[in-house]
Amino acid sequence: MEEISPGQEILSRSNIKTEGSESTLNRIRLAVALFYFGQGIAFASWASRIPDIKHTLNLSDGELGSILLALPAGQLLTMIISGRLVTRFGSKRILTITAPLYVLALTNLGLATAPWHLAAFLFLFGIVGNMCNISVNTQGSEAEKLFGRPIMTSFHGAWSIAGFTGALVGLLMINLHIVPYYHFWIIALLIFGNVTLNYKHLVPGKGVVTERKKKFVMPDWGLIQLGIIGFCSMATEGAMFDWSGVYFKDIVRAPSSLVILGYTSFMIMMATGRFIGDKIIARLGRKRTIQISGLIISAGMFISVFLPYVLTATIGFMLVGVGVSSIVPTVYSVAGKNGKIAPGIAIAIVSSVSYFGFLLGPPLIGGISELSSLQYSYAVIGCFGLLVSFLVSKMSAIE
Repeated sequence: MEEISPGQEILSRSNIKTEGSESTLNRIRLAVALFYFGQGIAFASWASRIPDIKHTLNLSDGELGSILLALPAGQLLTMIISGRLVTRFGSKRILTITAPLYVLALTNLGLATAPWHLAAFLFLFGIVGNMCNISVNTQGSEAEKLFGRPIMTSFHGAWSIAGFTGALVGLLMINLHIVPYYHFWIIALLIFGNVTLNYKHLVPGKGVVTERKKKFVMPDWGLIQLGIIGFCSMATEGAMFDWSGVYFKDIVRAPSSLVILGYTSFMIMMATGRFIGDKIIARLGRKRTIQISGLIISAGMFISVFLPYVLTATIGFMLVGVGVSSIVPTVYSVAGKNGKIAPGIAIAIVSSVSYFGFLLGPPLIGGISELSSLQYSYAVIGCFGLLVSFLVSKMSAIE
């Protein structure tokens, strides 16, 4: 009797044609990756035009900082709601609806003519973006189940590549003197085309676990632990995104032409790590991969702290990029496979805790820097890598 692969069995249960199952699976993988790419390029497009919008609205640094908080406020407000919507209606349906809405919300940002307009539009951008985030990561988890092997980090790799692409497109638009509103509509049309061509190939159906009828269920402690691991990783990412340029300028004292080197080396290695991470996880297992990743984060941070020179700091930042590359995709993958809570809700819980790291990491750096120095701030972030390794060593839910 011919053996049936896990992917074929799930495809059959999901009413997907199993003829040419390998090509069907690859088409699903491509579709999910393109939705990750779409979300990444939309966010990067907004980030690339922040200076222009700041100048247009005549905002001070403090005013812009306050307004930017509207985006994470919208994201955090809808974390659990998004998980419940994904569980009830299925990640495919929610993603197909919210992906176009996300870029429509992006185009609104180009219409802001007053600070309160921008704050309101960012709040809406955060709400829809969070629904996209939960549904696309649930899709990634469900696609991974079809393959029966790790593929989640490659999806996040697509998001990282989209970040580079969005930054380059933004630079082109600025040089062509195209205003943000038209720039954002070009991206919107790209995303509309992506949704039209690929929504049929997303993983269908609802979460594997049926949603419980109780109004309130205490989150599983394992999910909270996963969230804390994600918190440490995302706090590190936030520190690198927001402070790496300042670190190279003020601590490394790099020439002006090399100030961007730290950020660029970090981003390149993070993207590279995400494209090779699945093979490493398949070989070493998720637990060992996260343990090693945490140690690499700490090593990279401590190298940049104790050897603050251009070459050594660049090597340190490259190590940090490798270290963070697989952690968040892996914790999302593990959360989506838990047997107690529906994948959408589980990922929402882990994402909620993790995302606080992205929010609190940069202010933590600033606060410690005010009290001592930026070097000590990065040393504290380096300790987060050790905490990641310690926490994952105590978890039996991660193989």
